[in-house]
Amino acid sequence: MAPPPDATAPPASMRERMLAGMPYVAADPELEAMHARARDLMARFNVTQAYEGDERRTLLGALFGALGPGAEIRPPFYCDYGVHIEAGAGLFVNYDCVVLDCARVRIGARVQIGPKVQLYTATHPLDPAARREGWELAHPITIGDDVWIGGGAIVCPGVTIGAGSTIGAGSVVTRDVPPGVFAAGNPCRVIRALVGPGPEPSDG
Repeated sequence: MAPPPDATAPPASMRERMLAGMPYVAADPELEAMHARARDLMARFNVTQAYEGDERRTLLGALFGALGPGAEIRPPFYCDYGVHIEAGAGLFVNYDCVVLDCARVRIGARVQIGPKVQLYTATHPLDPAARREGWELAHPITIGDDVWIGGGAIVCPGVTIGAGSTIGAGSVVTRDVPPGVFAAGNPCRVIRALVGPGPEPSDG
């Protein structure tokens, strides 16, 4: 296998490289074991019934790196490892959410995530030769307190969404979004500032 693009970096495990934003290979025994564990927990969570609240909380507590009280995540839910996701109190995630947590995903308190939202920390080298060798990359995602992400939105690697902001349904968020704004579109851009409480556009 060819050396990674930053071959002069100090030696590290593939997981350490992954979390540091360095090129890594996912076909690594430690990462594959973590992925298998997450798949098992997700499979069990995704067949739970609405009345099995205690079982859902137990499974999510084992899957996530940290999960605040009062969280509600509606199955099906999918992620890569789970342990790299940290979420605050009062999180609500609607059906069919995907979180590729190859890097840290930090979600604040009282965040609302619509159906089919996708959070992608994972990316790949632009060089086809590096991709053929199996090298991958990942960059963290941070979502501030009181954010609402509308249904079907995609949040790309390395993005931060500021506290109190709303992301319109179907948006593709390729760059940071400041606090307290309504942003939407592909690529997502700030539409206007949000001032005070009150009804906002219905975006799922």
